[in-house]
Amino acid sequence: MTKAELISTMAVGAKISKVAAGKALDAFVDSVKGALKKEEKITLVGFGTFSVSNRKARKGRNPRTGKEIKIPARKVPKFKAGKAFKEAV
Repeated sequence: MTKAELISTMAVGAKISKVAAGKALDAFVDSVKGALKKEEKITLVGFGTFSVSNRKARKGRNPRTGKEIKIPARKVPKFKAGKAFKEAV
């Protein structure tokens, strides 16, 4: 499903215009990004939890040359599906 298809589905489901649904989706995505940037956890009961995970620095290999490289530590977004969401799928 593309973003445009999701907006159309949201508009029909909420009985609002596509423009309003698009603004709502953009606001949701921006809110999630902002909260994760502050390392806050977002829990939507029945759907899932968005959080930030810290990856440690580690060693890896360049697949082309086989040379060992250092992979720096970093923060990555994480999503854990809720029970109801898992059962629906």
